[in-house]
Amino acid sequence: MGRQVWTGSAGLEAADTVFDLMRRLIDGFRRNPPVTPLVVLQAEEQDPSGVLDSHVARVVDFVRQSQLPRGLLAMRLDGGDGPDAYSSAIGMVRQLCEHPWDNHRQSQYKPFSFPCSRLLRAIEQAAPEVGPEEPTVWTAPQRRERLMRRLAELRWRPAGGTDGTGGRRTSALLDTAGAVMNPSGFAGAVFIACLSVLLGEGGWRTAVWGGVLALVAFGVGHLLARSAPPLLWLRRASRWFATTTFLAPLSERPEAADWSRWRPAKSWETIRGRAFAVAQQVAAAQAGDPTARQFHVELRVLALLEDLRQNFRPHTLDMRRRKRTVPPVVYLPRATEDNGGLLLLRAISDVRSRRSEVDPLLVLAAVPAHERLRPRGTGTDPGIAPGDEEQNPNADARYQRWVTGLNIGQSPGRAASSPWILRIPLSTEELLHRHSVQHTTTRIRRTAAWLLWSRPCLIVILALVLGAGFLGNHRLAQEYCQGRLLGVNTDSERLDGECIGVATGDVRLAKGNRLSLFGIGKDVTFETVEEAIRAENAAIGPQDPHVTIVYAGPVTAADPAGTRKGLEEITGVYLYQHYTNVITDQPTKIKVVIANAGENMLHVLPMARHIADLARHDRSVVGVVGMGRDTTETEQAARILKRAGLPVVSTTNSGSHLARRLSNWFGLAATDEEEADALLVLARQLAAREPGAHAVVLSRSVGSEKDLYTTEQARVGRRMLAEAGFTLAPARSYRLSAQGEPELTEPVGTICSSEPVPRAVYFAGRVDDVPNLMAQLGSTPGCSGRPITVFTGDDLTKGAYDEGETLRIPKQLTLYHFSLAPMDLAATRGFYEDAQRTLTALLPVGSPTPAFTDPARPWSDPMFSSGQTAMSYSATAVLYRAAKNGDRPQSAAETWADLRWRPNPNLPVGTVSFAGSRPYADQRGHGYEITRVTYRDGTVRSESVCGRPAGSEERLTAPPGPKGADPHTVCRLD
Repeated sequence: MGRQVWTGSAGLEAADTVFDLMRRLIDGFRRNPPVTPLVVLQAEEQDPSGVLDSHVARVVDFVRQSQLPRGLLAMRLDGGDGPDAYSSAIGMVRQLCEHPWDNHRQSQYKPFSFPCSRLLRAIEQAAPEVGPEEPTVWTAPQRRERLMRRLAELRWRPAGGTDGTGGRRTSALLDTAGAVMNPSGFAGAVFIACLSVLLGEGGWRTAVWGGVLALVAFGVGHLLARSAPPLLWLRRASRWFATTTFLAPLSERPEAADWSRWRPAKSWETIRGRAFAVAQQVAAAQAGDPTARQFHVELRVLALLEDLRQNFRPHTLDMRRRKRTVPPVVYLPRATEDNGGLLLLRAISDVRSRRSEVDPLLVLAAVPAHERLRPRGTGTDPGIAPGDEEQNPNADARYQRWVTGLNIGQSPGRAASSPWILRIPLSTEELLHRHSVQHTTTRIRRTAAWLLWSRPCLIVILALVLGAGFLGNHRLAQEYCQGRLLGVNTDSERLDGECIGVATGDVRLAKGNRLSLFGIGKDVTFETVEEAIRAENAAIGPQDPHVTIVYAGPVTAADPAGTRKGLEEITGVYLYQHYTNVITDQPTKIKVVIANAGENMLHVLPMARHIADLARHDRSVVGVVGMGRDTTETEQAARILKRAGLPVVSTTNSGSHLARRLSNWFGLAATDEEEADALLVLARQLAAREPGAHAVVLSRSVGSEKDLYTTEQARVGRRMLAEAGFTLAPARSYRLSAQGEPELTEPVGTICSSEPVPRAVYFAGRVDDVPNLMAQLGSTPGCSGRPITVFTGDDLTKGAYDEGETLRIPKQLTLYHFSLAPMDLAATRGFYEDAQRTLTALLPVGSPTPAFTDPARPWSDPMFSSGQTAMSYSATAVLYRAAKNGDRPQSAAETWADLRWRPNPNLPVGTVSFAGSRPYADQRGHGYEITRVTYRDGTVRSESVCGRPAGSEERLTAPPGPKGADPHTVCRLD
């Protein structure tokens, strides 16, 4: 049961049966037969005093008063205010179509719309253009042209203002704003949904600007659709106007098929022709033609009923028929011949009979006793059958008989009656008998279908969408580096707080990283280099021939200082990109994409998968540069790139097994085994000085850092010391603390307490652990004060001891380490001079040009001391040269093939060539250098002992060396 909203009594017995009938017709609308009568109340006896007629009108007002609080869509008509019945009837029809109904904002569904009636209203406003007061010299085509011109000015819509223009424009703007901002409409719902997505994705600024742009776009689209008639023939009202058989007799070409949604020109012609015919009839009606007036009234009633049918039409997307469970009701407390009420009732009945169409309109009218429902001389009044007066059935019984006789009542033989009028005669006794029966009404309940497109439902849905948008956006933001609901970038993802993958779109891996280069690169930050690469990429047009090279390395870290390797390698890649694209202006340009494997390259596998995905949809990707750290997952990552058809030109990765197991691996760095073979020359000299001397291998254990480099170094170091002639002590290892510090106290204490104390130590660790090792060896009893030589691999080249990093080597200790970039042996000065100019250009305007610490030896500048910039520069050059054939870029497969035959001279490390190398075999010709580090006079001293440039296969020898040997390959132990 619904909520009770009204209780009251009319104080008249006649009101009881009428109240019960109307309640049945209204509440049983969905269960009753699909016909609604025109209920007419009339006193049985005429009363000159008018008391009985006033009581009949009182019954109508009582029913309206009882139904009004329920939320029923209804309207009270007091008769037209025209000078005659025709004008009054037209006025009442317009009032129904153009004025708001009762409860139009609190009903079961949204207010009624009347497009067909609005179209006729526009034709009525343009009808004076064909009226008799116009000059008679104009022909029919001229009148038609004037009518069409006026309708075009009106946009085939009725003007809303007194002047016919200003009010219409104001109404159009208000309607447009209302449609866009109304959440129950399609445009408003889409607008609010888009605004919610923008708010959840980009914040309030993006939402505000996006909302303004969407509001303007929706508003312009709605205004054009409302004001411009290009699609007029497709509108439902136009289709009805062009196809209704009611107007067929007036059509020049009466075939209903003249309208087609696929033939606008033909449809337009039908609409224009009918509009001209209707306008002529309206003009004639306004001039007093009775036939034209009857036609005009019936046409307006037909349009009204058609609009109401559409407002209750079943099988619609908005399910309006299931939402509206009660009919619209029109109350006429006094319908007479003079005020047009009877004319309106007859017109509704006639149109229903003529069209045989069912509409939902329910009318309750009070007619004075002296009025006849049919014009005089046309037959008997409806609803009166022989014996009715004697039987005097009640209102409900009359309704049942009316439904039963409705079919035969519409037959031509009974054309003198109004079959749709249900006349309820009220006796004098009923109208005068006073009593206080109380009646109640309840609120009309909304159906479950009301939730569809309703404001509360939309608010809940939009809230859920907004919440889901925020949650989805948050999840995507946590999962991807550029995670958002619209346009999520899946080329990079977030793992352990780092952005892993390929930096495409708006992803900035080095954003906010103020770590700067050393030496001539001072004040050039990681962020600056990344932005410079993006600027170089942006300068390449979409049609410009280019290749894309992916740099893969450690670009992010918890501490920005941990990204120095990535910074120096990316700088080398950028220097060659700038050299190619700008300095030498090669026809084939280089695009560089940065891929990040995280701190210490712990996430190399997901990075490789993202690179492979990029290569599958970007065919300009020709290969990968970098992969400079050997981890337990490096080989698997390289295989992923191999399956994607990408060669890998590695920079500083010294893994011995990679070239043997991978056909797409091209390494510029000497392998761990080559490093051990080179250090063997010095180790033999040391072992010869003290026969029987002991040596030990100290290595870092492989833990969560997945560091395969230290494992390989320990293996080759042990073999090297044994071949040199040392007696090997048991190998020792150390771990890292939770804070990442090496725990060397115990293993160094064990080494120093052994008898005898080892003369040589092969340190298979990382550069970060060397200062701690030196301190432990210099302070631990047994080692302190003893001459010990420490051999280690190439990782120590990353230490920037010339830039203030702490490394104190006890006087009795000597450290030999391996360098992968013999820059002083290649001595390509052009590279360093170009680098100085290029890096200076990245500094703020007005900054002084940084100078080399030793202009005669620019490779000794701290900017290049680690060799990583020179190695990545050379690797990029090798890959680029193989990626083009003359001025034409090649594919990744062609690049892969060309890497094995194209030599690359004049690089900072020498000549890099893989010509003659076979897949799955060791690669030769790597350059390297052995450096001795000692601590003298309070400073760390580094000096080259021996080495060879890239491209040379000459072996290192001990002095005096063979005759004619390269002096750089002769190694003398200090």
